[in-house]
Amino acid sequence: MKKSHLIVLAVVSAVMVTGCVAKKDRVLFDGKYFRAKVSKVDKQRDVFQVTVKDPAKSIDGAREAGRHAGVSYCVENYGNSDIEWSVGPDTEQLRVVDNKLVFQGKCPQ
Repeated sequence: MKKSHLIVLAVVSAVMVTGCVAKKDRVLFDGKYFRAKVSKVDKQRDVFQVTVKDPAKSIDGAREAGRHAGVSYCVENYGNSDIEWSVGPDTEQLRVVDNKLVFQGKCPQ
């Protein structure tokens, strides 16, 4: 099995169980739990925004939580983990609004 297929399989598995995971079984990033939310931008399903609450707990952890949320979204909606980030986890100038780290990306079709 290709490495990319294994990554997609792992992300899909994580997405399937996130709604029913006990607090003790949450995915941690840099040892901390971050609430991340993904929403469509301008009703376009392929363009999305990720917000991660409380990034001051660990900026590296918040970046990875945002990346994880974006990858999960693209896998769920398009079947692959490719993302074209306009503002993403690897962007130097991060955008923080109201104590939320904000990313924006697009799932290539």
